[in-house]
Amino acid sequence: MTAANNESTPGGGLRERKRRETAKRIKEAGIRLFIERGYDATTIDDIAAAADISRRTFFYYYKTKDDILLTMQNAMGEILSTHLAAEPATKKPLQAVRDAAIRVAAPVPADELLKLDRLMRSSEAVQARKAASYVRHEQTLFAELRKKWPEPERETALRMIAMLSIGAVRLSLDTLDREDGKRPLGEILAAAFDALEREI
Repeated sequence: MTAANNESTPGGGLRERKRRETAKRIKEAGIRLFIERGYDATTIDDIAAAADISRRTFFYYYKTKDDILLTMQNAMGEILSTHLAAEPATKKPLQAVRDAAIRVAAPVPADELLKLDRLMRSSEAVQARKAASYVRHEQTLFAELRKKWPEPERETALRMIAMLSIGAVRLSLDTLDREDGKRPLGEILAAAFDALEREI
């Protein structure tokens, strides 16, 4: 995108850039405080002060402090689907999702991901919302699979692939936590998909 300061540019413009920067500043302040003080001990007022905004401004960007932790989680289905769209249709669907998921996970440092995942695990409310989000991710991924392989007779199999693939992501995050971040998520995901492919 070249017209970064043009407000008529879709997704660009000074106002939109400032909005993204403020949202990022709030998220980073919240996560820093969650790590330093603990999730339950950190208030919205604490986060607003650390991000140099008002409490009212906080609610313009996030409804609750849970939303700060769930920002990346909520986008997972869309991010995975975007990467899947770039995969060639000549691949088998499960292989295409595997490669897309590994590509998404590869650049994320294991220690940062582990900290974020453990923060989410520290709150029952966040955990419940995180678990509910996996259904949406399955639906989003399934919709992209159907775009790429639209034959009606493949629909049931593609739905199962979406469910199994999101399941592989969930189990991989559990493994990352259990292993204390000794392996990067991309490596864990590859092993999870390999194990799945051996059984089908």
